[in-house]
Amino acid sequence: MIPLYFYILLGSISIPLFFTIFIKDFIKDWKQFFLSTITIAIIFLVWDFYFTKIGVWSFNYNYCLGIKIFEMPVEEWLFFLIIPFCSLFIHFCAITVNPKFRFKKKTTISLTAFFIILSIILVLLNPSKKYTAVNFSVLTIVLLLGFLFFKPILQQFYATFIIILVPFFIVNGILTGSFLETPIVNYNNFENLGIRVFTVPIEDIGYCFSMLFGNLMIYETLQKKK
Repeated sequence: MIPLYFYILLGSISIPLFFTIFIKDFIKDWKQFFLSTITIAIIFLVWDFYFTKIGVWSFNYNYCLGIKIFEMPVEEWLFFLIIPFCSLFIHFCAITVNPKFRFKKKTTISLTAFFIILSIILVLLNPSKKYTAVNFSVLTIVLLLGFLFFKPILQQFYATFIIILVPFFIVNGILTGSFLETPIVNYNNFENLGIRVFTVPIEDIGYCFSMLFGNLMIYETLQKKK
């Protein structure tokens, strides 16, 4: 089979990388960005490895290069380096072109309160569904940290996340089976809510938000220390 997972990652990074090298670099401090990305990648890879081991999700190696590291295809490791860069490229691009591109403070407070309450309810109602419980627990922590310490960044990210969701659904849609006979990433529906947007589990949206905004919080913290 064709290593489609690898090609998806290659296609994802090609445009932002070309733009960064040859047109304009929107990421001003690569050292801090690299450190924040690696930090988040380590956290999420540990989570990923554990969930792979206990069968919360699995991978179809017919669509991979066949190189396995700690029970996961090498593409999954690359995912946590490439996708944050591609997604946050959109974020930095948007706020550089339009520094006022953000949600209003009151809207941000209301949305954050709503998503925190919703996440807590979902965790309490679904303690046995591992992906649901862990995912929304992490999202609650990320949102609380953002609300308490990074509110201006949260205002910006809510706005840019709406744009990020477009390529997110394209990439994750293919990974979860859109346009394919079998998905590249298989989810155990006993461990999630079973609600899908197209073919993407609803939990993946929170997962994506936590990964990307977690990266931003670390990046901004490192920037302030610098």
